[in-house]
Amino acid sequence: MTPIGIGWRHPHYGELLQRRPELDFLEVHSENFFADGGAALAVLEQGRAQYPVSLHGVGLSLGSAVGLDDWHLDQLERLVRRVDPVRVSDHAAFARGTFAGSTVHAADLLPLPFSDEALDVLCANVGRVQDRLGRPLLVENLSAYVRWKPSDADWSEPAFLAELARRSGCQLLVDVNNIYVNAQNAQIREGVTGDPLQHCRDWLDALPTNVVGEFHLAGHCHVNDAHGAIVIDDHGSRVSEPVWALYRHAVARFGPVPTLIEWDTDVPALDVLLDEAARARTHADAVLAGEATEVVA
Repeated sequence: MTPIGIGWRHPHYGELLQRRPELDFLEVHSENFFADGGAALAVLEQGRAQYPVSLHGVGLSLGSAVGLDDWHLDQLERLVRRVDPVRVSDHAAFARGTFAGSTVHAADLLPLPFSDEALDVLCANVGRVQDRLGRPLLVENLSAYVRWKPSDADWSEPAFLAELARRSGCQLLVDVNNIYVNAQNAQIREGVTGDPLQHCRDWLDALPTNVVGEFHLAGHCHVNDAHGAIVIDDHGSRVSEPVWALYRHAVARFGPVPTLIEWDTDVPALDVLLDEAARARTHADAVLAGEATEVVA
């Protein structure tokens, strides 16, 4: 059976602990629990007593050429030792760099060029984190709203991530919604032709089957204003039907990979997240039982 979890956010702390719904794991953002003690950490420890917990970070800046932030890694190691999570993850992105002789932080997840040089940096930083934590890290593919020039790339994105996994021993956290968001934006903003869903299937099929350790599912939104049209991975709605179709394809290829429902903006009632988790389980179980295949929505 496929393990299914939800992102555990502040509005649902108390209700989830009281109701204890049937979930296989909870996932929290690591950086929210870096404080030494306090109410948030106490709640996390209560949740950890009831469920396996996955730590998902947004601040390691694994692709930064200036290296990792020592303080951040210290806090993450301390939290990992305290919580003993089932998985620890962050993004194939950078946020730290140098400007006017100082190290600065962009406070955003910025995309990497899929170059040999960027791969070397990413592998070195991932290796340092894994050595420090004493466990494999999961690295997530990014939803990117700016891109490097095609001439800067030596690899396709899935080949880049697969090589990262091969060289570093990490696993991949495949965000299915991110793949679809990027495919839609490539069509809208770059004039890429063809079926976005097929591009996404091809992306998934380019990964080895043994490197994926978790799936993320979330909603996205379409924005069309004076600046133009774009699709945003806002984690603010139910999973779309095309992303469910892509998830079925992913389960058919990679098997019963732990799957998370993410919802971070306009957070709804807990029952809505639980309903999405139930839908994920239904889709995954049907595929694994041979009762369903991917469907073009």
